[in-house]
Amino acid sequence: MEPSGLVAIAPSVVAVGEPFSVRVKVLGAVRPIPCRGQFNTFKPRLEGPFNRNVERRIHYLDHVLPEYAGTIRVEGNNGGEGPARLTFDGRDQGVFPGDPRPIRAFGPFRMWKAGVHFLRLVEESSGVVGLVNPIVALPAPPDERLYWGDPHWQTFFSDGIRCPEELYAFARDEAFLDFGAIADHMEAITERQWDYFRAVTEDSYQPGRFVTLHGQEWTHHDPARGAPGHRNLYFRGREAPLIRSTDGDANTLEKLWRKLDAIGLPALAIPHHTANRIMGVDWSLGWNPRYEKGVEIYSVWGSSECSVEAGNTRPIRTLGGEMPGRHVRDALARGYRLGFWGGGDIHDGRPGDELHTAQPEVPAYVDLYSQGFTAVWAPALTREMIFDALAARRCYATTRRGLFAEWRDGPEGRLGFRAAAADGVARAELIVNGEKAGEAEPPPDGDNRVLDAEWAVTLGRRDVAYVRLWTQTGEWLWLSPRWGGRGEGG
Repeated sequence: MEPSGLVAIAPSVVAVGEPFSVRVKVLGAVRPIPCRGQFNTFKPRLEGPFNRNVERRIHYLDHVLPEYAGTIRVEGNNGGEGPARLTFDGRDQGVFPGDPRPIRAFGPFRMWKAGVHFLRLVEESSGVVGLVNPIVALPAPPDERLYWGDPHWQTFFSDGIRCPEELYAFARDEAFLDFGAIADHMEAITERQWDYFRAVTEDSYQPGRFVTLHGQEWTHHDPARGAPGHRNLYFRGREAPLIRSTDGDANTLEKLWRKLDAIGLPALAIPHHTANRIMGVDWSLGWNPRYEKGVEIYSVWGSSECSVEAGNTRPIRTLGGEMPGRHVRDALARGYRLGFWGGGDIHDGRPGDELHTAQPEVPAYVDLYSQGFTAVWAPALTREMIFDALAARRCYATTRRGLFAEWRDGPEGRLGFRAAAADGVARAELIVNGEKAGEAEPPPDGDNRVLDAEWAVTLGRRDVAYVRLWTQTGEWLWLSPRWGGRGEGG
């Protein structure tokens, strides 16, 4: 089979001269993986007993070539050093014993100049091209690095497919994520099953390589009938209680807050698909500043940022579509201080690299979108530091892994912003109090892969500003807000 694409991921931020790897997988046609397994079927592997959900009619799909040997040329490494060719030999590859698929890490690479670097990979037999995410090289080891994750997955225990061990392994080894969380529906999970979830989450936690958060979905809709909408709950440490929206002490939003207060553990409660008519969030029920530090602005369901009329090109189209008054801008207008998260809400067993719209038996999935990602600025890749950065809103949301963005402090009365995208930046908009207050585009005669912008804006005490950006291929990025006066910012 001929390659059809390349996925290549490098660290977003490195120090000059610091060695790093580029993780690569070679794609082919999408194919369903059989649902079968025996008593001695080790996990993870491709064929397993949880690869099918009959009720949802979804299969576990794969799009990495089943086997491959070949060479990939590295282009554009003018400011650094590293392998000029990457060779898959058909043997030393894959992510579990006996896996012949072309997935592996290559290196070491180094960048010897400070700045933004772009690598381009070319598969030599087919000419297929893959773009590596922007690599920002800093003159000295950075105080913070940029880590990528998907904090929202479902397993076969609720309405997804595959078991927790398989999802964690996929996120780490095939989607190349830095952190992630199972946020399964808890309403049918028993205490003993929750003990198992927690144990697998601990077993999968590898500080410095892959961070797992204890997560769960508090599933409570529909708002049209008085329900408050879903919240994903995340905990900072090893301890995490099971909380179900069907339990008498947690079946309203007010009871949920009281229960979390009584438990006394550091926790986050993140609303998601807020604009949806059936599963959305009624913002009039209030905001809890202790737990609701963020909002999942985008997932496979679409973007809840704003309405189509306000420029949303990925509105929620399923389960009745959207309802006015439930967008993220509506929450910000009420004074709610929410950082922006991107998530999968994936049910197809592929956190960080979903294939929902390729499902052969679910035509309605064409109304879904590619999944979202959360980028987090943190001092190191540990559970506590990822959690604390999310709680401090040091994060942003994207529709594709690897888009780089940051606020840059400018002179008094000016907001600075920097972004980079391997496929080119099309345009960025500054949104202040729900209205466009400025825009920026790369210069027509320059490199459109990097954008530096500065806007003359003075934020008053009640003002809120954020940036949204489009790439040349239509991907999105939402940079978490900054607030005027004495307040927390992104």
